[in-house]
Amino acid sequence: MRRKAMILILLSIISASVAGCSSASLSNNKPGQETSMEASTSSDVTTNTSEPMIGSKDLDPETEKFFYGTWEVEKLLGFADSYNDASEYPTGQKVIGDQITVNKDNFSSKGFEAYSAYQFKMENPVYQIREIHYNTDSFYRVDKIDLPSLNMNDQIKVLSVSDPSTGLAIPISFLDVNNTRLLLVLEATVFELKRVAE
Repeated sequence: MRRKAMILILLSIISASVAGCSSASLSNNKPGQETSMEASTSSDVTTNTSEPMIGSKDLDPETEKFFYGTWEVEKLLGFADSYNDASEYPTGQKVIGDQITVNKDNFSSKGFEAYSAYQFKMENPVYQIREIHYNTDSFYRVDKIDLPSLNMNDQIKVLSVSDPSTGLAIPISFLDVNNTRLLLVLEATVFELKRVAE
């Protein structure tokens, strides 16, 4: 009997403490006031933690405007954190200086002369956004690519090119970084592209 009384007293004390804590925390969080955690942001902290979009959707007009054109492979940026024999470690595929043409009505990667597996020429290609990441942490979690040249809060769109007759994506994809940089992904290798003046 004495034991039951002691347990009831302890439960009453605990419930009163919990109820008091919850009402105190509610009264301290007034609308429009930041808590100390919200106020302490720095440039090293991700400000956009939205979940990525993973699926497929058509290119938006802003991405189309940026993406279409002739691009030249400028330099090797790095590799995904997954092994792939075709990536030719540690130098990457020999495509520096090669060109790719991306237009609404046609696509050509015939400039990859040393690699027939990457040479495609097609009319009416299907371009799609396969992923949108709102920070590099999200991008790394999904794609396992860590590039030091990316900033924490960069928006990264993974773009694919598909053959309109089969609907299958080709083994070449692109990373659109903030509609200001375009990266080429071949297997597990990432290259920087630069726009060729037309």
